[in-house]
Amino acid sequence: MPRRNDISSILLIGSGPIVIGQACEFDYSGTQACRVLREEGYRVILANSNPATIMTDPDFADATYVEPLDVEILTKIIEKERPDALLPTMGGQTALNLAMELVERGVLERYDVELIGADARAIATAEDRNLFKQAMVGIGLQVPSSGVAAPPPGLEKASKAEKVQAAMVEARTVVAEIGLPVVIRPAYILGGKGTGIAATPEEFEAVASHGLDASPITEILIEKSIAGWKEYELEVMRDHADNCVIICSIENVDPMGVHTGDSITVAPAQTLSDVEYQKMRDAAFACIRRVGVETGGSNVQFALNPENGDMVVIEMNPRVSRSSALASKATGFPIAKIAARLAVGYTLDEIPNDITRKTPASFEPTIDYVVTKVPRWAFEKFPGQEAVLGTQMQSVGEAMAIGRTFPESLQKALRSLEQGRLGLNGDPGEVAFDHLTDDELVAAAAIGTPDRPFQLERAIWRGIDLDRIHAETKVDPWFLDQMSLITEERLALEEIGFAGMDRAAWRRAKRLGFGDAQLAHLWGVAEAEVRAARLAAGVRVTFKTVDTCGAEFEAETPYHYSTYEDDDEVRPGSRPKVLILGSGPNRIGQGIEFDYCCVHASFALRDAGFETIMLNCNPETVSTDYDTSDRLYFEPLTYEDVMNVVEGEQAGGGDLLGVIVSLGGQTPLKLSGRLPADLVLGTSPASIDLAEDREGWNQLCTELGILQPPGGTATTYEAAKAIADDIGYPVLVRPSYVLGGRAMEIVYDDAQLERAMAQLAGFGSLGREGGLSAERPVLVDRFLEDATEVDVDAIRDRTGEVVIGGVMEHVEEAGVHSGDSACAIPPYSLSPETVAVIEGHTRRIAEALDVRGLINVQFAVRDGEVFVIEANPRASRTVPFVAKATGVPLVKVATRVMVGATLRELRIEGLLRDPDTEGHVAVKEAVLPFNRFPDADRVLGPEMRSTGEVMGLDRSFGLAFAKSQMAAGDRLPESGRVFFSLADRDKPAGVRAARRYVELGFTLAATDGTADALEAAGVPVEQRVAKLGDAGSEGRTAVDLIHAGEIQMVVNSPRGRGPRADGGYIRAAAGVAGIACLTTAAAALAAADGMADWASHPLQVMALQEFHRR
Repeated sequence: MPRRNDISSILLIGSGPIVIGQACEFDYSGTQACRVLREEGYRVILANSNPATIMTDPDFADATYVEPLDVEILTKIIEKERPDALLPTMGGQTALNLAMELVERGVLERYDVELIGADARAIATAEDRNLFKQAMVGIGLQVPSSGVAAPPPGLEKASKAEKVQAAMVEARTVVAEIGLPVVIRPAYILGGKGTGIAATPEEFEAVASHGLDASPITEILIEKSIAGWKEYELEVMRDHADNCVIICSIENVDPMGVHTGDSITVAPAQTLSDVEYQKMRDAAFACIRRVGVETGGSNVQFALNPENGDMVVIEMNPRVSRSSALASKATGFPIAKIAARLAVGYTLDEIPNDITRKTPASFEPTIDYVVTKVPRWAFEKFPGQEAVLGTQMQSVGEAMAIGRTFPESLQKALRSLEQGRLGLNGDPGEVAFDHLTDDELVAAAAIGTPDRPFQLERAIWRGIDLDRIHAETKVDPWFLDQMSLITEERLALEEIGFAGMDRAAWRRAKRLGFGDAQLAHLWGVAEAEVRAARLAAGVRVTFKTVDTCGAEFEAETPYHYSTYEDDDEVRPGSRPKVLILGSGPNRIGQGIEFDYCCVHASFALRDAGFETIMLNCNPETVSTDYDTSDRLYFEPLTYEDVMNVVEGEQAGGGDLLGVIVSLGGQTPLKLSGRLPADLVLGTSPASIDLAEDREGWNQLCTELGILQPPGGTATTYEAAKAIADDIGYPVLVRPSYVLGGRAMEIVYDDAQLERAMAQLAGFGSLGREGGLSAERPVLVDRFLEDATEVDVDAIRDRTGEVVIGGVMEHVEEAGVHSGDSACAIPPYSLSPETVAVIEGHTRRIAEALDVRGLINVQFAVRDGEVFVIEANPRASRTVPFVAKATGVPLVKVATRVMVGATLRELRIEGLLRDPDTEGHVAVKEAVLPFNRFPDADRVLGPEMRSTGEVMGLDRSFGLAFAKSQMAAGDRLPESGRVFFSLADRDKPAGVRAARRYVELGFTLAATDGTADALEAAGVPVEQRVAKLGDAGSEGRTAVDLIHAGEIQMVVNSPRGRGPRADGGYIRAAAGVAGIACLTTAAAALAAADGMADWASHPLQVMALQEFHRR
């Protein structure tokens, strides 16, 4: 049947900030849905709090609300917009949970809003663990032995702690019946949050209570553990005519016990027999039908006992999931796009396949290649957190690779991670396991960690029997056998030697995924020599096409991957073309904001008549959607792989104007110096290097007369100490050529400096990524305490004109990484004179570096003086926020500038407009992942640790800040008691903040030292709190008060580095209790302003299009 005409407007709820377990795959699905629904003629209303996404661009919806994802806010939007329908299946677990809350509160019924895509009954059946178990048993599908624990009726108005305590009584009864070990699975959660395996009664008490706390409805499923079984996923779609199709089968390399988001996964499934696959396919169809998802996509997870073939259903997501993005990119089948059309009435057989344009969506995809996804973690950002994988997802991103064989795709995926690994060992990192005995190595590989694949290969290389490795690790023998092909080839390559390679040997090595850099390491020669010899032997890459149908039909959409065969399937073009290098896998410091920049570049160039080519390896993103650019290469972002594409495009039709390296973060920027200089569009590689080269940068600032903190560069502790002795402590120590404050630290004495330098030199994780050298020195600068940090984004064109995109004042003082600090546009406390100085410095720096495109400059302001910290002639992570705050599409403008347009021309064209910041303030706030890393201290510092960001937009700084806190999950209290414990340097600012809280009606509790400072300034303290270590004290500690629910907010600043003291435990307790915890006095003052404005102004919501008068 055709599209529904009884509805005209549809509300989509986005997934909010990027968090572990819910990343930019939902920006991809949400963007697809917005585009499709608008194409179908519907008015699209979008609610999402994330400014870094493509989805929240005002071009993708008719009304874009960048507002906190909160039921109260959504109710206001519904009241204002009166949508006919709500589509909740594109925004991950966040959207699904909010939709259910709107249903339960009667909001949808009150305003006559229909739930489409999945109704409330289907959502409840899939998400409520007990209902799902009953449903599966009812249709004859097996599930692991289990029971459900939840609070008894009558406790609806009880506190969360009381509900958890009551549910634990039932939980103990269930586990007594089932027996240990068990898996705990909370209801209505994302990314396995709160899940865990318990093998002892003590572990059960901890994991079960944590799971109940994590569940929004305080409910857990207690399930007999089947750790060690094989795990699979099927992506299923169904329409209202009951047509069902399997889009993709996915198999985990890791056995059950590791969250699928943390496992290496392979598509299609490799080790299922046809009988097993057909049984699983039938079960998936039965599952989606019983749950009642009538229109859209679902993800069904299974476990298979390798001993006897028993199959059980683990869970089902009644929505587009994380794996849906992977399945879409693996097959070329646009799951979210099809699901959106199904939700408005189409059937699968009525929707054409975009890639073949001959087959309908009811035609199940077939693929003739192997896809491997490898997660990327960030344990190095969280000292104290053990790098062990379990049932709760901890990865921050992932890379995907396509090859004709599993070894080829695995090696390509591993080198796509950009963590210093060149493939499955055969690189400098493999020596990390040399000190282990055979028994220790196999025992280590039996535990899920980021190192497991490398440990498995080392064990195979040592000749340990594959049966023994399988028995101890539970990794399927097929995968071990495939890894052994890589090991055997490596040994053969070492024996043949570089000089002995012929065409057949080169082709065999490349078909098993060996990269040029990997081969160079094995033979002890330069990568350039390997590349030259391979090309001289006539072994060149060929590009194949992702076509959804195993080449049965011709593909119309150019979506390519590399391999080493005989035929190339890239079609020649005729227009001038530009290659855009993406940002690779998400990681802390380089995330979705850079994908936003790459996508905007592609759109701007396409609109200007250029042929656009995207190269990236991240399956979660909009940039790797097959219709974002004219041509997509799903490839690693290494020199070899980029040059393969460059040379292929140069050999094809059309003129390759150049390569854009300045929009994808540090990943493509690092390649700029190795690419042919005449191909780098925008700012030259020489200028990029000048901004990174400390001596050249210092000289440039001196010539310009711009102040900067004194400092120098060092590659040894002795050299660093000499600098510190000269400039004085504290000093800021940071490596060059990194993003996200990677390994950055403020040190206060020689001992801390020695430890920091040792970490950088190779003893820590950064050493595995390259360590230090004359080309990668450490920067040692005087740290400016109590300074205000300022960020500026600007664009300069070839005529020398500079446009200031935005000046952002940070809330937290210098010393907190800019990516972790809240910031505001326009500046809320800087004088106009100071802003003018900052803008003048930015223009002169851009001129001196001969910038062509974007530049980000960071400043510190102290006592009226403006110091420049650093300049980056590239897109920064703040660019999307600035664009949303001002209404100016900065990246589109900068991209056109990079290919020769002037700012004057773009004004005439209408692309560049004056920024709109009158009448509103925008605040960006970081979202931190500490709920996933309970053993890591929550204190903020110079190394970035946030995974995402949100934006608050309102009439005043206070209102915008309050909205940003709500959006980040730290809703500010309206009344109660605030606990203060401040380092001496924060006490003057803390006094001002505390006075504001008292004026707002809050009472205060404080530690003795802080209480003395507050009372000396005339601020009353209701309760003095004992230190944790004072065992003999009769007073209660801050942790006691937090656990008892007597503290509504914590303000606790750290007292420098060192062993975990009271502050660390207090911050951890606040996190467990879910109360706001601010770690700087500046943030406490901003929060007080927010509370004051929030209390005196009615809640308002406004679309971006209204703010910017579009």
